[in-house]
Amino acid sequence: MAVSLEFEKKAGDPVMGIDEAGRGPLVGGVYAGAVSVSLELAEELLTGAWSAINDSKKLSEKRRFALAEVIKSTPGCIWAVASASPAEIDRLNILKATHLAMRRAAELVEVKVRGVTSSILVDGLPVKSLPNSTNIVKGDAKSLFIAAASILAKTARDEDCFRLEREYPGYGFAKHKGYPTPEHLAALKKLGPCPEHRRSFGPVAQMELF
Repeated sequence: MAVSLEFEKKAGDPVMGIDEAGRGPLVGGVYAGAVSVSLELAEELLTGAWSAINDSKKLSEKRRFALAEVIKSTPGCIWAVASASPAEIDRLNILKATHLAMRRAAELVEVKVRGVTSSILVDGLPVKSLPNSTNIVKGDAKSLFIAAASILAKTARDEDCFRLEREYPGYGFAKHKGYPTPEHLAALKKLGPCPEHRRSFGPVAQMELF
């Protein structure tokens, strides 16, 4: 099923889509992307420059990064990426930290549209702390704006994993992106947690090396 503008049209202008990436990994921050364009422009993009946009999980890494650049360089597209840090995840819990990242991304978009309050389409379960928001289960496979936001969030998260790979070699962050794969768990056992591991997550907490 291709993404559409069905939910965007129901919400009306202005509307933004928000999605997150990085709830499950053991290391690094959780990221949120937010995307908004006028519905008139969105109609053109859906069958034009954004016709290949889809749920980021259905795209190859190379395709995601290419589409992220398309989204960011689209005239009239207002977008933002924000995150919550590993320390915030440990302090708040992963759900609240995810919602914090989403609020930060939404606020950055609204600043760019001079503070105009937008309707918000958010992937997954309701986010009570996002005013004027509507949740859409599997929204990243249904809504053009949420799908675009999912691509921005995922590529930003992946870029951070490449940074972690450079700063903390030996864990394989560029390959497994921080998820609890056998390779990652073996490296954790050998090396112990790095400074950006999420201390509140079970596999890290069990190391008891901090």
